[in-house]
Amino acid sequence: MPDDNRFDFFCSWSGGKDSCLALYRMCNAGHRCRTLFTMIDECGIHSRSHGLTVVTLEAQADGMDLPIRAGRASWDSYEYEFREHASRLRREGINHGVFGDIDLDPHRDWVERVCAEAGITAHEPLWKGKRSALVREFIEAGFRARIVVINTELMPGRFLGREIDMFLVGELEALGIDACGENGEYHSFVYDGPLFRHSLDMTDYRSAENDGYVFLHFVVCSGKVNPV
Repeated sequence: MPDDNRFDFFCSWSGGKDSCLALYRMCNAGHRCRTLFTMIDECGIHSRSHGLTVVTLEAQADGMDLPIRAGRASWDSYEYEFREHASRLRREGINHGVFGDIDLDPHRDWVERVCAEAGITAHEPLWKGKRSALVREFIEAGFRARIVVINTELMPGRFLGREIDMFLVGELEALGIDACGENGEYHSFVYDGPLFRHSLDMTDYRSAENDGYVFLHFVVCSGKVNPV
């Protein structure tokens, strides 16, 4: 018999480890992701959350064999556009949204309010998890990610491009830096793991600085096919 508690959802996708772990937990609980959803800038080039290009986000979606859709918005129109797209998803029969927030109350309050206005039930599967435990869970599950944005006021720029592994976690914690980056220290890009049918190769690295942040610019292409 079908499980009436299982549901279809969209995943608010940043391209980083937290939204990925939230997606992974929900899929493991038996729910089905119908689409990834990302808000991008009004030019249609970069994501609003992590500054990732649309091309790299599409490569992630392809690697996981999932569709992805995006809403364009300036920061001023972000809430309106997000709500409009969420309402459109609800009209398509997707009544649940999954988000990767951990413990920042303003983030959760905003998500729950805007989703409720659109008729969407918001889910936060990582909520109130211990930050260091969550990043370790991500690593131990077999996901692979690199740091692609750093707030240089909060952590050294030399960590740009580093693989998120146990060695990195130890280094960050020794420096008193939140290993999960939940305070905005860094953003990541996931390129392999148990949700992926094939990994992504990240090549042609270049770095750039802008207004206290350092960014890793890179190209992605399909890598090895993951074993079933």
